[in-house]
Amino acid sequence: MEPTAAPTSAIEPASLVVIDPNGQRTRVRVEPLPFLIGRQPENHLILRDSRVSRTHARIFVENREYVLEDSGSRHGTYINGKRVKRQELSNSDKIEFGGQDSYQLIFALDGAELKKLMDQVSATEKAPSTPGVGGNLAKLRAILDLARTLQSSFSIDDVLTSVVDTALAITGAERGFLLLRADHGLETRVARHRGGQHLLESDLRVPREVIHRALQHRRELLYMNFDPLSAEITRPQNSIADLELRSAICVPLVRIRTANGETTRMLLTGSETVGVLYMDSRLIAADLAGGNRELLQTLAIEASTVLENARLLEEERAKHKLEEELRLARSIQQSLLPGKLPIEGWIRACGSSVASLEVGGDYFDVTPVSPDCWSAVVADVSGKGVSSALLASLLQGALITATDVPEALGHRMERLNRFLIDRTGGEKYATVFYCLLDRGGRFSYTNAAHCPPLVLRSGGEMSYLEVTGMPVGLMESAEFPVAEERLFPGDKVVIYSDGVTEAQNTAAEFFGKKRLREIVASHARESCTAIHDAIQEGVSAFTEGAAQSDDITVLVLEFQDTT
Repeated sequence: MEPTAAPTSAIEPASLVVIDPNGQRTRVRVEPLPFLIGRQPENHLILRDSRVSRTHARIFVENREYVLEDSGSRHGTYINGKRVKRQELSNSDKIEFGGQDSYQLIFALDGAELKKLMDQVSATEKAPSTPGVGGNLAKLRAILDLARTLQSSFSIDDVLTSVVDTALAITGAERGFLLLRADHGLETRVARHRGGQHLLESDLRVPREVIHRALQHRRELLYMNFDPLSAEITRPQNSIADLELRSAICVPLVRIRTANGETTRMLLTGSETVGVLYMDSRLIAADLAGGNRELLQTLAIEASTVLENARLLEEERAKHKLEEELRLARSIQQSLLPGKLPIEGWIRACGSSVASLEVGGDYFDVTPVSPDCWSAVVADVSGKGVSSALLASLLQGALITATDVPEALGHRMERLNRFLIDRTGGEKYATVFYCLLDRGGRFSYTNAAHCPPLVLRSGGEMSYLEVTGMPVGLMESAEFPVAEERLFPGDKVVIYSDGVTEAQNTAAEFFGKKRLREIVASHARESCTAIHDAIQEGVSAFTEGAAQSDDITVLVLEFQDTT
């Protein structure tokens, strides 16, 4: 029976501290529920390890408790070293996946550590035995503990709430508001009372433009006691006295940037602030004596660092999600390539396509039309990336069926050309080599501006199959004439994309047609598979691992005796 999950608002939020095999730590909120963990992109937490199953485990809530359940994984799920099928989770439980050098997860109830640290800050504030410098040092130690905890990527809202609570504990102010820059001014992110209650956004009676003006013109802490908030404000309703305030404190949160190594730098201009920490008091004046000012500024720097880390973490998550989506797209694209090519009988083939990016704009296919006829196609879409990959898939779908009538090749290309122009407006086009080979050796083809394939005769002679038409999707009036060759037993046709001849090595030299011809000639009496593999190995050895700007596609067809 499927367990009923309690609404997330009814339970304490939880996180997983993810420790990868290299020891790097990140923190992930356990949401939504059920929370799926596994290797596949559809999981909420994706772990890139072959020992982790596609959907390895899940976390859900039952009877107001978090429960971990194994999803029938191959290598098992372990909690604190013990293999489990289903178990309630407790704070600090260690979760593993059947390998000591694999990922480890630490289950954490958000707020437990923060509450403990906040209690330490409050205790140092109240302790009578720590007056003056000693008391400030105790508070500083508590703040530094808090800062270290903040760096472990708690829920950003919980972190910012703790920052405000700590600032109130330091200064003795009654109310605290943390405001962040938005498109049109400042936006309240946290509003807290010293007693721990949440406040409404409307409880901030000081006009936001006043705080924003202070943020624009001052970087350092601004402390006001019975004075107007700004010399520029003359209206009496904007004075502290009119708002029935004893004092107000305004602490800009500066933008922090990570530089080389472990160093960081603060950007000092007013436009490079990310927000402001504002506090005020009605009954008693806030206390910035005895080092409290320095403590508050230290806390502001830590809060600024937290905000920057949160921004970087969000960027990393977005990048990770995009990478996973591209990997899935690559997997789908590779699955669309022919899984099985003919290796026996009168026609044989060997081919491959290697994308320069996660997804490619090249594709090839070899398809039986009838027992006595096969079709083959190699296409190269202009540009690179997702849009080219989508268009390549569209071309593959359009050309997946064929007729054994050679004249139909040209008609099909004409229809495809008009279709692409209607859909892309001429902004995307493709070069295509499309052919038919029958059992009698009749080889019919149309070459829409694709690289001229090589015809390798059984005796070693070579010739090119030249271009017969323009690229598809470029001009509406384009025509695609069909040409014809006669193949004899032992003849081969080498079809390739320009990613082969334009492959570059570390010295920026091109592989070129000459090297391609030399490789084909040196393996003239070998099979289509041997020629294909020799081309691949030759390009790989030439490029020496250098990143390529274009996809590399090779298809070798071999015609054999029909008897």
